[in-house]
Formats: sequence, structure tokens, C-alpha cells
Amino acid sequence: MSRIAALWRRLPAPVIDVLAVLLAGLDAVLAAWGDRPLPPIEIAGIVLACGVLLLRRRFPLIVFLLTIPATLSEGLVAAPMIALFTLSRRTRNRWLLVGCAALFAVASALPWPFAGAEKVDQVGVFVYFVYQLATAATPVILGQLVEARGDLARQLVEIRRSKAHEQSLYAESLLARERAQLAREMHDVVSHQVSLIAVQAAALRVTATTEEGRAGAETIRELSVTTLDELRTMVAVLRMAGSSSPGLTPQPTMADIQTLITNSGMEVTLTGTLSPEVPAPVQRAIYRTVQEALTNARKHAPGAPVTVALHQGGDAVGAEITNGPAVHRPLGLPGSRVGLVGLRERSELLGGDFSAGPEPDGGFAVQVSFPVR
Repeated sequence: MSRIAALWRRLPAPVIDVLAVLLAGLDAVLAAWGDRPLPPIEIAGIVLACGVLLLRRRFPLIVFLLTIPATLSEGLVAAPMIALFTLSRRTRNRWLLVGCAALFAVASALPWPFAGAEKVDQVGVFVYFVYQLATAATPVILGQLVEARGDLARQLVEIRRSKAHEQSLYAESLLARERAQLAREMHDVVSHQVSLIAVQAAALRVTATTEEGRAGAETIRELSVTTLDELRTMVAVLRMAGSSSPGLTPQPTMADIQTLITNSGMEVTLTGTLSPEVPAPVQRAIYRTVQEALTNARKHAPGAPVTVALHQGGDAVGAEITNGPAVHRPLGLPGSRVGLVGLRERSELLGGDFSAGPEPDGGFAVQVSFPVR
């Protein structure tokens, strides 16, 4: 039985539809077989009831209703049963299914033609109606069971996926815990020991009485500092590994601002340059400021020209990003409302000044400045 069901599920939908039409056609031939010649209207109803089964997947309710006239006139059973089964698989409206089953039972039990219906045995008609109603319940219940089986199978697949995902998350959490513990050990033990070596080498360089001793102490100090920097990088890698944080990606510098402007897709004018000797934290802060200002201009002032002015003089470096009023309607994109707050906090940590606010012409300006130390 399971092999037959598996073979049936492998059949293409068009093949199943053709088989349904052939079955309904065979039932129509048997139902219409007799001595009475069929009027053209009844023949058209039978052909319609069989042919519309090809559309039962897209319009199950309409197809079922179109099979009822042939059921009323010739007592067709296969076509409305097939349509009712398809409708039961496509809907969860129980009252609709009950109504369709009752309609089929009424169409099957009513005498045709209606002329002379007063001579019909009413008890027999009622009994036949109950019988046909029970018959119509079969495709309805079967369709609901098939649909429930499909829902259960889909739920089982989702449960398996969720379980596999939870196992993957659990494994990643274990790895993250091990990496964090290793990072703590390297930071608390190895880095501390290397720092002591660097301090002792610096002290030895000062107290050494010979040039060779001072040179050796300086070499030890430099190697210790380099090793300490590499250890800090390794600790950061261990702490960030396995996460979606951008901490492992190369940090941007002033050399990346031109690429940022080019990829923004906006009309941006860049003026001024900054020395490559500007400290890396300051370069990153200016880059993030320009990035946030361009993002805000794209969201709140689409089409407006933007100017990015970099300046360096004396002991200070900075940038000023201004944009004009919106040319097009703002995009209405959601915002976290913490971008400018984060830039202000970043500038304060580096001892810089940050300001942002609207311009008299309806534009917006963002200014940031940092001391060079």
C-alpha cells in the first residue's frame, strides 16, 4: 500500500488531472447509459462537469458548483466527489465543506425532471439524501486528513531544522566559551609576563654600563613590545571569532574615504586631505563620522548635494560634512536615532569636539575636530 501511495505522489499533476477527467467521463457514460436520448443541454452539462476538473486545483469551489447540474440531471458522482476532495484539501472552512456536501446530496436525491415530483416517495428521497450525504462526507474527511498529514509533515521538518539549529548554536556557544577562556588566560598571564619583560628590558637599558648591553636591552624591549601587540591582536581574534561583529575586518582609514564616497551613489564633493600620520583612532573616528553623515543625507535629504571638507592645521584635524535641502521626497527609512549620539561619544573619548544641526538653508551640517597627540 505504501508503494502505491509513493508511486501516486510521484505522478505529475497533469497526469493526475487527466486520470480524474477519464474517471469522471467513465462515470458519466455509465450514468447516462439507457434508452432515453439525452437532450443537448444535458450532454453539455456532462461535458462541462468532466472538463472543468482540469481547473480544480486553481478554482476548486467554482469547479464543484459546475459539476452540480450534471449530478442533478444524470446523477454523476465521480466528478463532484473529485471536486469536493480538492476543495477539502484547499480550505479549512468546515461550514463551507458541510454546505457543499449537503448541496451534492440534495442534487443527487431530488427527482429529475421536477415535473411529477409530487408522486415521488418522499421517505425514499430522504433516505437517499442521507445516504448521499454520508457519501459526500468521505472525500471531505479524506481531504482534511491529507491536508492535516501535510501540515504535520511540514511541522516535523521545521522541528528537525530547529533542533539542528539549536545544536549548532550550542556547539558554537561551547567554542565561544573555550575561546573566551583562552583569551582571558593569554591576556591575564602571557601578556602580563611579556609586559614585565618589556619593563625590565627598559630598566636594563638605562642601567647598562656598556653599549652592547644597552643595545641588547633595547632589542629585548622592542621584541617584547612587538610580541605584546601580537598577543593583543590574537586575544581580539579569539574574542571575536565566530561572531557577526565586524571586529575582525580591517578597520577603515582616511585612505578609504574616497571609496566610501564613490560607493555612496550621491553627488559628493571632497575637499582637503589629511596626513597619513594622523593617529589610527582619529582616522577611524573621522571615517565613521563621514559614513554616518552620508547615510543620514541619503535617508533624509535624497538628491541634495553633499560636501565633505577635511582640514588639518596646527594640532587639530577634523571634517565638516554638509548637505543641502532635500530635492526628492525622503525615503522614510527606519533609523535607530543613536548614530549621532555614538559619534559624539566617540569624539569625547578621543578628546575631540562634535556638533550637528540644521543649516539656515534647510540643509544639515556635521562637524568634528580632534587634537593630534
